[in-house]
Formats: sequence, C-alpha cells, structure tokens
Amino acid sequence: MTKSLLIEIGVEELPAIPLLKILKNIEKSWADILKEYRLDSEFEFLYTPRRLVLLHKDIPLKQQDSITELFGPPISVAIRDGEITRAGDGFARKCGVSFDKLDRATKNGREVLYFKREEIGKDTKELLEEMIKKWIASMSFGKMMRWGDRRDEFIRPIRWLQVRLDNESIDITIFGVKSDTKTFVHRVVSFEPINLKVINEYENILRDGKVILYPKEREEIIVSQFDSLEERHNIKIERDKSLLDEVVAITENPKALLGTFDKSFLELPPEVIIASMKEHQRYFPVFKDNRLSNQFIVVSNGVTDDYSKIIAGNERVLKPRLSDALFFYRNDLKRGLSTNGLEKITFMDSLGSLKDKIDREKAISLRVLGLYMDRVEEESNKSSKELVMLMEEAVELAKADLTSEMVYEFTELQGLMGYYYAKALRKDSLVFNAIKEQYYPLGDGAKLPSSIFSSILSISIKLDTLIGLFSIGKIPTGSKDPFALRRAVNGIIRMVIEYDLDFNIDNILELTKELYRDYNREKLIDFILERVYKILDANPSVISAVLSSGERDINKIAKKVDALNSIVTQKSFKEQFSTFKRVANISKDIDLNQELIINAMLFQDSIENKLYNRYIEVISKDYSSYKDRLNGLFSLKNELDRYFDNIMVNVEDRSIRENRKNMIASIYKSFREIADIKEISI
Repeated sequence: MTKSLLIEIGVEELPAIPLLKILKNIEKSWADILKEYRLDSEFEFLYTPRRLVLLHKDIPLKQQDSITELFGPPISVAIRDGEITRAGDGFARKCGVSFDKLDRATKNGREVLYFKREEIGKDTKELLEEMIKKWIASMSFGKMMRWGDRRDEFIRPIRWLQVRLDNESIDITIFGVKSDTKTFVHRVVSFEPINLKVINEYENILRDGKVILYPKEREEIIVSQFDSLEERHNIKIERDKSLLDEVVAITENPKALLGTFDKSFLELPPEVIIASMKEHQRYFPVFKDNRLSNQFIVVSNGVTDDYSKIIAGNERVLKPRLSDALFFYRNDLKRGLSTNGLEKITFMDSLGSLKDKIDREKAISLRVLGLYMDRVEEESNKSSKELVMLMEEAVELAKADLTSEMVYEFTELQGLMGYYYAKALRKDSLVFNAIKEQYYPLGDGAKLPSSIFSSILSISIKLDTLIGLFSIGKIPTGSKDPFALRRAVNGIIRMVIEYDLDFNIDNILELTKELYRDYNREKLIDFILERVYKILDANPSVISAVLSSGERDINKIAKKVDALNSIVTQKSFKEQFSTFKRVANISKDIDLNQELIINAMLFQDSIENKLYNRYIEVISKDYSSYKDRLNGLFSLKNELDRYFDNIMVNVEDRSIRENRKNMIASIYKSFREIADIKEISI
C-alpha cells in the first residue's frame, strides 16, 4: 500500500551558488536513503529560495521485510579443542549475537557457521524523522550557520517544517522546529503562515501566493519573458546559463525587466560593464546591432502592478558600480602598464615571485619563437629582430595589469585589461592580442589564440607553470589537479595541432632544463602524452600504437593517429588485419634497432622475391602524408598472404630463417616508424 508524501523544509533565503553546486548530490542522497531504508519509490526534488521540497506520489507505507544470510568460517576453524577461536568469536560479533545463537550450514562441501537474520519492515512514518535528519546531514554546502542557542548547523536557519503522508501530519522535530500543516507564500503577499488542509492544494496555494514551486517552470517563464523583450525592443539578451540558473534559484515569482544606464559608461570595455552587472547585480547584458547596449535585464522577485520603481531602483544601484569602474579605468590609463611591484608578489613557494615567472617565460618564449621564426615572419610580415623585441615586450607586459585598480576589483579580467591598456598605449597589435590571448584556450573546446605569435606566448606561460610545478613536486594525482595542469597541456596540444607546429617534447624540455631544478622528466612526458588520449578523437588502441612507436612530437603524433585511425575504422580493415598481426608476432623477438640485412641471394622461391620487390617499391616512394605511406604498407597484404601460405619462416637452416625473419621484421619496422601495429585492437 502506498500514499503520497510531502516534505517541505522552510528556510531563510538560500544562497544560490552553494545550493546549485550540490543539487545533484541532494537528489541522489535522498534516493540512496530510500534504498537504504527499503522504501524505493519515485520522487521529485524541488526548491525555491525559501524551501527544499520532496514530493512522492506513491511511497510504501511500510518497509519490505528483509532476510540476511551470513556464512562464517568452517567449524574446524571456529572451534578448536572444544574452545571458541577468535575467528568464531569475531563472526558472532559481526552477527550481533552470542556464539551459541549461531547455526551450522554446508557451503562448498564444508560445514560452516551460519546466521540468518530476519527483519520485519517498519512503518514509514516511524522512519521519516531519522531519514530526513540523515538527508539534511548529507548536504555539504561548505560554510554553515548556527542560530539561537543551537549547536547543530545548516546552510540557513530552518523556520518551518511540513511532513505529510497524504493529509496526515507526521510528528517530527528537526533543529527544534516541529512539523505542522502550515506553509508560507511570497512575503509581499503575506507574512502569515497558511494552513494546508490537504496536500493536493499545496502547489495551488503557493501559486496563488506568488510562489512558483518548480524551478524548470521558473526558468521557462524567464526565457519566455526574454523572448518577448527581445522582440518588442529589437535587442539581444545574453543568456548566460550559469547566471540563469542562479536567478532561478533566488526567485519565487520571476519577472524580467529592461533597465538602462547612461551611455557615457560605454567608454568602458564591454567586459568591464558585463562583469559589473553579472558579478555584483546578477543583471543580464543587452546587445543591439551586435554591440553592447546601455541597457540591462534584471529579473525581479517582486510582486506589484507597477514595476517602474523596481527598474528605477536597479538603475540607481548600477550607476555607482559603473562610476567606480570608469574611475578605475581612467586611472589605470593614466598610470600605464608597469610591472613594478610584481617582484613582491609570490607566484609559488620555491618558484619565486611573479617577476621571476615572467623572466622564465621570456626565456622560454624566445627559444620557442626561434623554432618557428620562419612561420611567424611569414604570418606577421615582420623581421626576426622585430619579432624578438615584440615577444619580449608581450611577455613583459602580459601580467602588468595585475597591479591595476581594475583587475584588483575584477580579478577575472586579468590579461583582458592588459589588452585594452596596451591597445590604448598604441602597442603593436601582435603585443596586445598576445596579452589578451595569453591564457587561451580557457577550457575544452574554447577559442584558441588567433596567431602563432600569440600561441607561442600562451604555450610559454603554460610550459613554465607545468615544468615549474613538476620541479617542486606539485604533480596532479587522481582527479585532483588544483593548478589545472591537465587543462594547460590540453591547450598546448590543441595549439600545436591547430597551427601545425613541430613540437618534440624531449627537445622542448631540453631547451628549458637550466631554468628549473632537477625533476623527473619522464614523469612529465608521460603526463603530457596521457592527455593525447583526451584530445584526439580516435580509437584508443590507435593512439597507443602511435605512442608505442616512440614518437614524441605532438603534431606528428596527431597526424599519425589521424592517418591510422582513418584506415582502422574502415569496415574492410578488420578482415585484413590478421595478416599484419602475424607480421608483428613473427617480429616480436627481433631487435629492431639493429640493421636488418636481407640477402636476396638466399631467397628460394619467387614468392619471396615478389614480396621483397613490392616492399622495396613501397618504401622507396615519396609520400605526401602518413595516410598514403600506411596505405602503401597495408597494400602488401596480398603478397604477405601468399608468402605465409607458401613459405615456412622457421626453417632449420639458420641463415635462411634469419633472412626470412629479417624480411618480415623490416616490414614491421617500417610500420613502427608510424605506429606499432601490434597495439591495435579492433
């Protein structure tokens, strides 16, 4: 038998971000508790700024009965010389009974200790208080509060509580609050509690009281209002999903309103205005004709017939924010970009100050620039001498905005403000764009730097952080990566592939070795190569095959993987591959580092000559791509099949046997220049 269940925990306004961070865990925790208490059933978890709600349409009124069978040690182990051993006593303690209450059973042909526990299911109403307390205790919001004279903690004070099985109110006390049949609606509508006679009226009572219970419905209302405002005013609203989720979490009765600010503030970089609106006020930016407009969207939680005062109030609040930002911006422009003071800011213990980091980045960037100088000269139409000077300037100024007033106020704009200040100071476009893009890409799939020059700065910054932290033992373990080193490597790989840059890891690390204390270089190389599996979209065994060949150039790895994967994924490949697996197996005990001598004078059959001649023909060609070379090698299949069908490799004559093995191993070795084919699994 089942009944509906309503659990409503009323609180003072919940902070949106801590709530949103653990939403999935809150729901999962209740599901786990239901399973633990043998009350599995479907439910909905809902929230508004002032309540956490669980709704069950059908929850069992009683736990399922349970039977637990426990098998212990063999009797011969549990009892020796008529005495109970530690094993026997331990099993009794595990079962929660004295030894004489244990039974005997046969398991795997041996007599063992046995205990059968039968548990009669309890009524759901008897369990709810314990379950709810456990659920609340599982919510890890981070910072918690105590209130009144209580010692227990929660994210915000609990003010009311409803626990209803159908219309019956279950007597429960949590945080000193006793459950009853009352709920609260929007404060503008009423401060008084409203009695809920039947729980079927719950949603309607809230709706009449200007509280929309379902978060998804609140989101749909906001989005619909955005659509209407865009159409009515010919504007485009930036629909930041994170901000939208936050606004949904802090509103019970959302109403999207269009406000304006003085056009003079558009002197500010758009990102500053947007940061001011989002970070401090939770406003949505508005664009018109593809440019930031002097308008904004505020989602009000108010209830009124006239929203003009709410709009005016938000306009008044935004003005001083933008005035401060404009003041900071103009001051920073007067001051210019300077690295003075960065020597006093520690980057990391044992790695010195930010000034020390800049010096290392400068050394790395100039060395990396030297590797690609021809490409950058062609791209920029500048001389090598000019490029060296510009790279030094870009690295020097990349972190100069850290001491600016604007970045002190909006730390997330570091680099971006340096771009605007460098541009205002009429620096070369290579310099200010490199400053802007120094941290690109900002995440998986995010925008890459717009040039090789900018990519070199970004790569150099990432390399310094990566090598520096490895050199002092700050190496990611498991899922922990506090310094985002995996993301840094992902970014390097993506830039190298995008701009077709030769990037041999061994050579790059050799270029930078004297800048850092000794560290485990192989461990860092393995860490970098591990990220190749994350970035490249290919059969993992294909990636393993390429890496097993010993290739250490990231760009060549990507090209080889792409070439091999395009062949391996063909439908016909699986049938053909057994031939080449055989090639790899025959070659497994041969040292491929030695010279493999093939003496055609030792051939005893024309089939051997045909395979040898075709092989020489294949490897002698000039190929425009790895794929063409692989197709050439794989085209040896027919000759190899005839060879294996008619020629015995392991003959008694040692010289002939070695000659034939060297023939097969040479083919395998040619594959290994691209990939170790024995690693491929399909």
